[in-house]
Formats: sequence, structure tokens, C-alpha cells
Amino acid sequence: MLDVITGMLDDSSALMLSLLVFLSAAVLAFGIMIAVRARGAIKRRAAGIAEYSGGTGEARSLRSSSLKAIQRVLDYATRHYSVADKDKGEMKVLRRRMIQAGILDPRAVVYFFAARTALAIGLACAVSFLLPLVLDLGASMFWLAVILGGMVGYVGPSMYIDRRIARRRNEHRAGFPDFMDLLVVCADSGLSMEASLERVGREIGDSYPSLCANIHMANLEIRAGRTMTDALEHLGDRLGLEEARSFSTLIQQSAELGSSITDALRVYSDDMRHRRLSRAEEKAYSLPAKLAIPMMVCIFPVLFVVILLPVVVRLYTGHY
Repeated sequence: MLDVITGMLDDSSALMLSLLVFLSAAVLAFGIMIAVRARGAIKRRAAGIAEYSGGTGEARSLRSSSLKAIQRVLDYATRHYSVADKDKGEMKVLRRRMIQAGILDPRAVVYFFAARTALAIGLACAVSFLLPLVLDLGASMFWLAVILGGMVGYVGPSMYIDRRIARRRNEHRAGFPDFMDLLVVCADSGLSMEASLERVGREIGDSYPSLCANIHMANLEIRAGRTMTDALEHLGDRLGLEEARSFSTLIQQSAELGSSITDALRVYSDDMRHRRLSRAEEKAYSLPAKLAIPMMVCIFPVLFVVILLPVVVRLYTGHY
């Protein structure tokens, strides 16, 4: 009898445990379903309210507010530097450098100062945190390394702009003689100066994309009503070449004096070709002087080792 009662209790406990597990799983599943349905209903209701009010949920988010705040700060800084541009020549020089580097955004000066400040602070902080993990330096050397890191971050954007200007200027200087030759061909065929610039700009687009973009901007300025002389002067400022400024002066003087623009272009094109040949000869003549130091550092020590090593070995072993 006792065994029967114990068996019934054991069966009832297993049954109760199974029932409790089933009820727990059911409650959890129904809770998840109710939460998902409630969240979906809230999303649909919020979307309907936003659509009715003409706005979006994203416009009310924290990210959108942050972007608007940053935009307001950038606009204020742009206006500030625009006002300072009238009084300080440094801002004009910096804007000209940005344009010569191919950065045409009107807020480029603001981005430049922001990048310089952020890099200076970021590199100084990185050096102060990472240097103690690598080297064990004194206090004076540590602060000197932090200051050097900040200086590198401060000068880094200027070096980047200078490298971009130098690279684009080399491209412009290499393509300007070809530009003049094609301009002479177009002028000889009877095209006007505006049509010649547009035609030449299309032809040199594959070889010199930066020069082509600047010529296209000059064409747009002419179409907008600016005179040919002013457009060519701005072209020379964007290119950063004395050849381009001289070309603008040549066109202006030819128009004022009434001389043949085709003959002037032909003479100037020959001059450009001679200048390019002179630059190539100058680089060829300076090559031996530039190779002297690499030869002394890299080649001559190897030759000395190859020549003197057998003699040293014989002397050391006593077989000489």
C-alpha cells in the first residue's frame, strides 16, 4: 500500500513539473508576442503622426539634432572667416592655396582649421597615452615628445595641402604646352577663342584631368558673362603657373593692341615647347649630382667589401 501511494506521489510531482514548464513557456511566448505587437502598433502610430505633420521620425532624432548643431557651427565659422578675409591677407592666401589644391568647397578654410586643431590635440593625446607603454622616459623628454606630436598634427594639414598643390602644379606644367599647341591648331582652323578653349578642354581631359577641369570652369565663367581676360586671369590663379598668367596677359594685350591672336599664340606655344625642353635638360644635367650621394652610401661600400674581403681573409688566415 505504501509503495502504491509513493508511486502516485512521484507521478503527480512529475506531472506538476511538466505542467509548470508548459505554463512558463506559454506565458513567455504570449508576452513576447504582445510586446512585438505593441511595438509595431506604436511604430505605425508614430509613422502616421509624422506623415500627418509633414515630418519624419529621423528629423526628431538626436543624430539629426547633432548634425544641425554642427551645421550651424560650420556656417558661423564660415561667416567669421569670410569677414576676416576682408581684413587679413592670410585668409586670402589660404583660400588660394585650397583652390590650387583642387578643394573648391567654400567651407574648406573652416575644415582646414578644424582638422589642424583636431590632429594637434589628437596626436598629442595619443603620444601621451601610448608613449609610456613603449618607452620609459623622463618627465622632460615625455613632455617634449607630447609637444612634438602636437606640432606634427598642427603642421600635417599644411603639408598635405602643399603636396596636393605640387602634384597638381606638375600636371598643369606638363600639360600646358600641349594645351597651347592644340589652341594654336584650333585658332588656325578659324575657331574663336571661346570655342577653342571648349574644344581643347574636351581633348585633353583623358591626359590632364585637373587642367581640363580648370579650363571647363573658365568656360563656365565666360558663359556666365565674365570677360575673357578675367576668366583667363582666374584660370592662371587656379593653376598657380606663371605660364598661365603670362598667357592671360598675352591675350589681353593682343586684344587691346589689335594684333593677331593666332600669331601671338604660335610664338607663345614655341616658347612653351622650348621651356619644357629646357626643364628636361636641366633635370638630365642635375642627375649626376643627385646620384653622387646614393652611390657613395650604397654602391661604393659594397665595392670596397667585394674587393678587400679576400685580402682580409688571406691576411687573417696567414695564407698570403
